[in-house]
Amino acid sequence: MLKHLHTFPGHQNPVYALANSDKAGIFFSAGNDKGVVEWSLKKMAFVMVKVPVQSSVYVLHNYNNQLFIGERSGAFNVYDFIEQKVIARVNAHAKPIFDLKTIQTKNELLSASEDGTVAVWSLKDFAEIYRFQVAYDTVRCIAISPDESEIAFGCKDHLIRIYNLEDYSLKQTLEAHKLAITSLAYHPTGKYLISGSRDAQLNIWNLPNYELTQTIPAHLFSIYNIAFHPTLPYFATSSQDKSIKIWDAENFKLYKILSLEKVGVGHTHSINKIIWSNDGKYLISTGDDRKVMVWEMED
Repeated sequence: MLKHLHTFPGHQNPVYALANSDKAGIFFSAGNDKGVVEWSLKKMAFVMVKVPVQSSVYVLHNYNNQLFIGERSGAFNVYDFIEQKVIARVNAHAKPIFDLKTIQTKNELLSASEDGTVAVWSLKDFAEIYRFQVAYDTVRCIAISPDESEIAFGCKDHLIRIYNLEDYSLKQTLEAHKLAITSLAYHPTGKYLISGSRDAQLNIWNLPNYELTQTIPAHLFSIYNIAFHPTLPYFATSSQDKSIKIWDAENFKLYKILSLEKVGVGHTHSINKIIWSNDGKYLISTGDDRKVMVWEMED
């Protein structure tokens, strides 16, 4: 199903963020080092330090030939791949930015922060359009429904807040986790939302009413990521417990555990971020052990 293919050394400090490039076989990583690093999956090699940064990077988001870089400082940078330079630096929040997402239908960027607010930015000129208080503490993660009608915010206060995307009005609040929400993802068809938490549980919420249908004791510690495969009916989760798990997206059966204990190779510390390559051939993982690992789908 998935086997370890390659480990990229090179980072000097913990890594928190990964993003694919629009160019095939290229991805980026960033964390406590002072730069965003470009890697090649074709050559399995370091390419270059692409963008220097002023503080730790907690999130990378690629959209429409631009890389958005969210920093601990509360600022985000916009690197334009066509111009090959940073075209904007926006002091968005007073506290760290934890997530960035774009809304195609509205041509907007959203930033979520430790200050409890979400800010809405124009993708034309990066001017602020709107800002709203979602929680009194950290808004950790953002998930946008596939039809871009609703948006879910995962908060440190254990709650998931669902907003209407049209006017950013609060639709409902989901309460089931006992600790902070650390990951969210909508199924690619929009039939359910999955949430992961510091309580190590996965909750499945069926749409359209966000009815809690299943709770899975998925990991031992915080679940930092939920990533659906681009074409196959699987999703992967990664955790502070140093493991990646592959699940069936239809019946939630556990297929595979990728960890040092289970497969003899894996991360030695918390796994902070996982992404699938655009073609779905690889799963890329990184974390506190400063390594970036590539796992290959087996035929």
